[in-house]
Amino acid sequence: MMNMNKQMQNNISSFLICLSIMIALLGTGCKKETRELYHRFPDKSWMRFNLLSFEIPVDEVNVYNVYLFARFVPDFQYETLDFNMVMTTAAGEERINEYQMDVKSKSGEYFIACTKDSCQGTILLKRELNLSKPGILKIEIENLTPRLKTEGILGVGIRLVPSGK
Repeated sequence: MMNMNKQMQNNISSFLICLSIMIALLGTGCKKETRELYHRFPDKSWMRFNLLSFEIPVDEVNVYNVYLFARFVPDFQYETLDFNMVMTTAAGEERINEYQMDVKSKSGEYFIACTKDSCQGTILLKRELNLSKPGILKIEIENLTPRLKTEGILGVGIRLVPSGK
């Protein structure tokens, strides 16, 4: 009788372990993952001809939203951050566009979220981008601010988010 109870407990324990592993594997297989790459500027400045290159691995065919985000010092002096983007998918499609991220108004009020240490703005680069082939999504960002050196930028990043389509 005692051996039968131990055997039953062992069977239940084994079943629960297998069930936990299966649930964990199912959760990972269905997980839609946000990818984010960030380039930090140690001197808080982005030089005019410093082209930023991001290579984002894309493991699964899906529809994504692509964002650029930038972090600024609280006393950033410009109203906008102007930049050019060249995006190349693993399937060889290329998209090129110029953008202007509104940072603050003429009166100096920020349009973006700020804390006492920094401000962060986000702009949508591409809505519902259909990546039809796994591989590397390449994005190059060029600073178009009409200054040789744009001071007050802590860094620039790219965020790839499944769009849910």
